[in-house]
Amino acid sequence: MTPSSAGPSRRKLISAFAAVYLIWGSTFLAIRYAIDTLPPFLMAGTRHIIAGTLLYIWTRASNKERLERKHWVAAFVVGGLLLACGNGAVAWAEQRVPSGLTALLIATVPIWMVLIDSLQHRVRPGRQVIFALLLGFAGLALLVGPGRLMGAERVNPMGAGVLFVGSLCWASGSLYARKAPLASGLLGTAMQMLAGGILLFPLSLATGEWHRFSVARISMPSVAAFVYLIAFGSLIGFTAYVWLLSHASPARASTYAYVNPVVAVFLGWIIAGEHLSPRILLAAAIIVSAVALIITDPHKQRRKLSGDEEASERQSGKKVESEMVGA
Repeated sequence: MTPSSAGPSRRKLISAFAAVYLIWGSTFLAIRYAIDTLPPFLMAGTRHIIAGTLLYIWTRASNKERLERKHWVAAFVVGGLLLACGNGAVAWAEQRVPSGLTALLIATVPIWMVLIDSLQHRVRPGRQVIFALLLGFAGLALLVGPGRLMGAERVNPMGAGVLFVGSLCWASGSLYARKAPLASGLLGTAMQMLAGGILLFPLSLATGEWHRFSVARISMPSVAAFVYLIAFGSLIGFTAYVWLLSHASPARASTYAYVNPVVAVFLGWIIAGEHLSPRILLAAAIIVSAVALIITDPHKQRRKLSGDEEASERQSGKKVESEMVGA
């Protein structure tokens, strides 16, 4: 997508960037409060179904695209990888990993995307990307390494492992979504939300959440966080991001990927009292720098698309939208 020729007002641009930076950065903390009294998979599934239904109804009023079976199959594959596995992993892991550290571990998705894409197409990344990959893995090793270091306990290994799998799923889903036969624009996103939400319910049943769940135990902070995730995280934040794709360069719009983790770390520290040690700060700086280097690399080694594929991606915007690493 190209920026609008007329150009939006500075106030609108600032408001949109603030929404993407702060809202998406705050969703990690909101998830922590939501799962205090709501089962993680049930919470995430219900959230995506409600948000997906609202977005589907709204987009269907203007998008009359004829949906076929292939669109729904692709939506379930992408929604399963991104939301059921990726976002579901975040919700489950935050029972054991602080929200700020969760955001840092999830921020590595662009690193995994570059690595998977390079291995899949046997393309050697440029020197900047190779340096960024090594830097990112060094940050991960510092963050999840064993024992006490620089005044911080190690990250819970089970939670870190689930987030590792979730990040790989998100990266794989993002790469698949580039060429998947998804419905166009926000309609495709709404279908992915619905599919991801539906797939989260079997996970909730398999882990026994329904047997342990009690409506009487739900707290008001959990309800408030749940509503916030639907209204601000899934709807307002994403709408602001899609608007930015049409009015700002992709490079500027993608800066959320290394701003969100910083916002999440400091919100967790200020609001929830999460521990913030020199080790965490150093790991955060290393990981965020690695992601920034990957996103800003001027010589990205990507497989060349045919003219039809490139035009299709520009029309639907799904290549960029599918790579968002919001919670």
